[in-house]
Amino acid sequence: MTDQKFVTTPADQLQGTVERAREAQKAIRALTVEERLGHLANLRRVILRRREEILDRVQDDTHKARPEILMSELFGALDNIQWLENNAVKALKATKVPTPLTMMGKKSELWYEPRGVVFIISPWNYPFFQAIVPITAALAAGNAVVYKGSEHTPLHGLLESLLEDAGIAPNWVQIVYGEGEVGAEIIDQRPDYIMFTGSTRTGKKIMAQASEQLIPVELELGGKDPMIVFEDVNIERTVSGLLFGGLTATGQSCTSVERLYVHESIHDKFVAELVRQVNLMKQEDSASRDNDLGPMIVPMQVEIVAKHVEDAEARGAKILTGNEWDRKSSLIPPMVLTDVPEDSLAATEETFGPTIPVFPFSTEEEVIARANKSDYGLTASVWSKDEDRARRVSRALECGGVSINNVMATESTAELQFGGVKNSGFGRHKAEDGLHGFCNVKSVIVDKDGDKLEANWYPLTEKKYEKFTQMMLARFEDSALGGAAGLAKFGVLGTQLEGLSQKEKRG
Repeated sequence: MTDQKFVTTPADQLQGTVERAREAQKAIRALTVEERLGHLANLRRVILRRREEILDRVQDDTHKARPEILMSELFGALDNIQWLENNAVKALKATKVPTPLTMMGKKSELWYEPRGVVFIISPWNYPFFQAIVPITAALAAGNAVVYKGSEHTPLHGLLESLLEDAGIAPNWVQIVYGEGEVGAEIIDQRPDYIMFTGSTRTGKKIMAQASEQLIPVELELGGKDPMIVFEDVNIERTVSGLLFGGLTATGQSCTSVERLYVHESIHDKFVAELVRQVNLMKQEDSASRDNDLGPMIVPMQVEIVAKHVEDAEARGAKILTGNEWDRKSSLIPPMVLTDVPEDSLAATEETFGPTIPVFPFSTEEEVIARANKSDYGLTASVWSKDEDRARRVSRALECGGVSINNVMATESTAELQFGGVKNSGFGRHKAEDGLHGFCNVKSVIVDKDGDKLEANWYPLTEKKYEKFTQMMLARFEDSALGGAAGLAKFGVLGTQLEGLSQKEKRG
């Protein structure tokens, strides 16, 4: 587990943080998107060059398995930077949208402008990925960033060093350290936007504080993600996918599989294969490149896992693997649980550990209802050779993303946005939707500076009233909808109204 000696930015250094960012943002905004991406390309090169150092630092802070850090933290961060390099120019370009007949002669556009100062708060489980991905997207959109990672895994000094090495000016991204009061101080300084990733409980506190100043927030919160397995699957492959989905980062991921629903006709066979594969996994607290799982990252999470397991066991659940765990060690082995009560802590609350509670089901309708009976709605996975069925079930699930015949795939795809519903939060990050989240989307109408007066301008006369009524009927009556005759009549009436508007005056 991590050393709990927290690093904290002194109070006098916190003062004026957002003000400095706001001043720095003027220079960022003045750059073209291509120029901003040049800085991010430099950062990508720096990360690649210093990859072993980054791996060492992340492992020192998290104790995660080194191969898992390489795949999820480094590769994932680089993949998202490259997506920005390939797509941000187009995504942030002014977009022309159709202009209706009532606004004929004008042009309609959407402009994607920076919000200003973005405050990003990230959790302890993915300290590098959850820093780099939102920071780079916010910069690409033209914002300055204030970033606070978790006090448990701060990567102290690493991000500053990488950004400096890439030639990114210090106040473009300011890193602050500490516990919740540091974040509260930055929010009091009124950033223009807040992106928080972490627990639902903390997210609600941040939202409450931000609401007092009407600061918009994006919340990426917890999950209790279901995996639904139908009777026609390849059991060996599906179990292998389950182990990745349920045990990545030793289960310390908001998108971990936390509820496994297996069709009753294959339940026993599936569980037997699950136990077999779990017993083949390698787990140690080391820097080895040949390791599947590491220990838990923070002590409080060990206590939560123990509480959930003990509650389930006391109420009749069977522990098929991992029963040798003493309920105190941070090296928690994968724990397969069966006969778990549906209202137990292990079935309802986010465990955030290497537990896999298994529940049999009989019908499609039943499993959809049980999967949706949760306060959370982040991601899910559905497994079946019948793609129509898998798609049908996926549409019925109340969540932000679904992997079909795979697991944790949407969040690892840079081209797909990510976010949840219900107590899993709101807003989206990654890909185009996520990039636009860091923007103020401005609606623009461009007209010619000619001599014509608009029909809806004053004076509002009886003749105009009659013409508008005729136009409304021609446009919106059922008999007119979609018909060429109604459209033609609307155009003629519009021309008449426009001519009338140039003549009608008071006095």
